[in-house]
Amino acid sequence: MSRAEIFSNIRRGLGRGEASAEQKAAVKARLDQHKANLIPMRAQLPHHEQVALFKEMALEAAAEIIELTDIHEVPAACEAWLANREINELIAASDSQITALDWQSTPRIQLNHRVGKVGDIASLTTSFAGIAETGTLMLYSRQESPTTLNFLPDVHMVILHEKDIVGPYEDAWQKLRSSTAGTMPRTVNMITGPSRSADIEQRLQMGAHGPKELVILLISDSQ
Repeated sequence: MSRAEIFSNIRRGLGRGEASAEQKAAVKARLDQHKANLIPMRAQLPHHEQVALFKEMALEAAAEIIELTDIHEVPAACEAWLANREINELIAASDSQITALDWQSTPRIQLNHRVGKVGDIASLTTSFAGIAETGTLMLYSRQESPTTLNFLPDVHMVILHEKDIVGPYEDAWQKLRSSTAGTMPRTVNMITGPSRSADIEQRLQMGAHGPKELVILLISDSQ
């Protein structure tokens, strides 16, 4: 059942129709005036320190970071990383940031744009934001970047621009609300390192619920 259907059922149960433009505007005004909760000091830093904290926390969570100066370096970086592990296929989102790159220069990579499937080895997506507080990536689902790419392949490679790193979670959510004009995406994923679990006999298992490896392609966009 879709979110729209769920909300429709709730309205029907309450005996209400869809909110009017005036009612929606009133709710938006109330949300905009809402004060943020207590935010940890660790994330309230100048941006360059937020970037440093993000790297520290992501590495602590067992993610791998490949630092690049320009997004056009992504194909070569992916090819080198995958070739080192004898992987030649990459399932990628059809995000314009990815499709605009020169993949013809990396003939060893078989690039496919489609949804992720069980059995896929590696995927490549972009990310919406990085959260310095915990070294977490924020991604959201859309037609050109389905959520299956985030969880089904064994390796998840993610493009993140340093300019998209924020301090606390609150800033990431505010950034998302602003960029989507208040229309929230169907799914928002918070990813901190590769998937893991110690539920079985207290033994840490990587890839328990998703990728075994998370590779962050961190773009500084410096000239």
